[in-house]
Amino acid sequence: QVQLVESGGGLVQAGGSLRLSCAASGITVSNNFVAWYRQAPEKQRELVAYITSGRTTNYADSVRGRFTVSRDTASNTVNLQMNSLKPEDTAVYYCNAVKFSTVYWGQGTQVTVSS
Repeated sequence: QVQLVESGGGLVQAGGSLRLSCAASGITVSNNFVAWYRQAPEKQRELVAYITSGRTTNYADSVRGRFTVSRDTASNTVNLQMNSLKPEDTAVYYCNAVKFSTVYWGQGTQVTVSS
């Protein structure tokens, strides 16, 4: 059974940083596509960043240069380092993984950026 558990969210002032973690079980993050999405109030869920099994990474234009996605194979975790945070980054952030064409989601972690 695949489980994804996000952590690291919180309240931060604009310009600050947070590091989100997605701890995976039932799936090896180094062998699968793992992504971070976010959903702000009354907005659609949007892709923030992803990392592939081949370590290819990609980012939404709105976060490129500020966010960095990485993985730790020892802990089977995918991290999202978020720097220079803006109020518009406020959202619930979700971890997403695909295994054998099945999509899995974590429960989400709230990030709030105050101006």
